[in-house]
Amino acid sequence: MSASISSARVRQRRIAAAKGSDHTRRAAVKILRTPAAMSRQAGRWLRAGKKIVLVPTMGALHAGHLALMDRARRAVGPRGVVVVSIFVNPLQFGPREDLSRYPRPLARDLRGCREHAADAVFLPSAETMYAPDRSVQIDETQLSATLCGRSRPGHFGGVCTVVAKLFNLVRPTAAVFGMKDFQQLAIIRRLVRDLDFPLTLIAHPTVREADGLALSSRNAYLDPAQRAQAPALRRALLAAATLARGASERNAGTLRQRMLETLAAEAPLARVDYAEVVDAETLQSLERVGGADGRAALLALAVFFGSTRLIDNELLTPTDSRAAATRRAAENASRVCYLNEADL
Repeated sequence: MSASISSARVRQRRIAAAKGSDHTRRAAVKILRTPAAMSRQAGRWLRAGKKIVLVPTMGALHAGHLALMDRARRAVGPRGVVVVSIFVNPLQFGPREDLSRYPRPLARDLRGCREHAADAVFLPSAETMYAPDRSVQIDETQLSATLCGRSRPGHFGGVCTVVAKLFNLVRPTAAVFGMKDFQQLAIIRRLVRDLDFPLTLIAHPTVREADGLALSSRNAYLDPAQRAQAPALRRALLAAATLARGASERNAGTLRQRMLETLAAEAPLARVDYAEVVDAETLQSLERVGGADGRAALLALAVFFGSTRLIDNELLTPTDSRAAATRRAAENASRVCYLNEADL
């Protein structure tokens, strides 16, 4: 009896110790608040032979961001380093956009980073990231001229500038981006290629609510009536995609019209910014989809509910499987691909 009690107590102590070590591991997230601190720490990791995967965010983390962290951890493995950046970048907000009211729930964000095994959070201020007299910016001049770039002039210059700074400071082996912001992903692919950043981009599929609405930090701005209608973006994209994938329609104008008709019927509160059918690589408007070249097309929507702007997209090629289309659109030379852990 005494031996049995003793054994049980030993087991309990072991379980408690295991829980304690797990808590310590999760709680021991480095907080790096300046570019200099981030650069020094990245140098230490690299000298120790560690590989680094970066998950860039603006905070207000939701399940989509957490999925990016999980993907980063799978890519780099238990011995590698996952760095999450949280920085609301003022350069990518226009003068009439929502910089001042962008949500900043830092305590919740840090808890999410701990629970999803991030090793470090890079948490700079705008003052430490940008000199008062800064005079250098990176502008992409082709892919950014359409879709959101047309509606938000200067936005992607801000994105390219901050992402280049993050790549320089964190020095990652790979970086994870979501496919909801498809144009951003395409532009960052071009940034990596044209400026020879020695890293791989990992494109992660869009994470959605149960009703199909793409997860976004801006969903929190929607009132109940707007939130009820917002999943119509996804239904509009799927209505057009069904036409194209069923080989019943190749005309891009007809696909655009189907998206607009669905939105008009199911989301009367929505104000359409754009509804486009573009080449998935060049982002140029198409007249027809599913040509003999087998190139992927992208159905893309941007819609306002009040002052809240939501985007979504659907990648398609009627002549290929969706998986093959996704891979081809996400790849760029040898440095941009869907990554297997062995590739790191």
